[in-house]
Amino acid sequence: MTTGPARIELRGLRVVSAHGVLAEELTRSQPFELDLDLLVVVPDAARTDALIDTVDYAAALAAAAEVMAGPPRLLLETLAEAVADRLLADPRVLEVGVTIRKLRPPVPYDLASAGVRITRTRP
Repeated sequence: MTTGPARIELRGLRVVSAHGVLAEELTRSQPFELDLDLLVVVPDAARTDALIDTVDYAAALAAAAEVMAGPPRLLLETLAEAVADRLLADPRVLEVGVTIRKLRPPVPYDLASAGVRITRTRP
């Protein structure tokens, strides 16, 4: 049997960090939510049932949370790129989708969230 890539889906990672264009956003942390999609090549994982044969999603979440806790970025696009770059460092990850939502965007409207979604592929 031939196996193709697998997609690991991670939904609703909540982190509190300081990112944004406004000075207030850089000094006061706010909630963000991330969704991650990793297209991975792990041909032995289903057969061996061993964590070492797949991409550990706990490690992927930790990497994304570390980027979010890192230096402040002005734009959600910059944050998403940094998360994608970090996840693509694993050679088994072929493609990554990153969605970042700011859950309390500083706008004078009743808005549930403001976000960005990117997809990046290994060069």
